[in-house]
Amino acid sequence: MVIIGVYILLNLIAFAAYGIDKIKAKSDMWRTPEKTLLTLAFFGPFGGYSAMQIFRHKTQKQPFPTLVPLFLGLHIILIIVAAVLLSGIVSF
Repeated sequence: MVIIGVYILLNLIAFAAYGIDKIKAKSDMWRTPEKTLLTLAFFGPFGGYSAMQIFRHKTQKQPFPTLVPLFLGLHIILIIVAAVLLSGIVSF
C-alpha cells in the first residue's frame, strides 16, 4: 500500500509541477527546467500527461509530446504486468 501511495503522490507532484510551470510561463517568471518536468513525467506519467492535456502545456514542444505518452504507455504495461503477477494468474 505504501508503494501505491508514493506512486499517487509522484503523479500529483508531476501534475502540480506542470500546472505551476504553465502559470510561470504566462507570468514571464523563472520556469521549471524541462529536464525536471520530463523526470517528473517519467516517475508520474499519469499526472504529467493529464496536466499537459488540461493545462495545454508542452503539447507541441518536443520531446514532450513524444516522451510523456511513451512514459504513460510504459507505466500502463508495467501496472498490468504487476497486477497479473500479483494475482497469481501467471507465475514465473
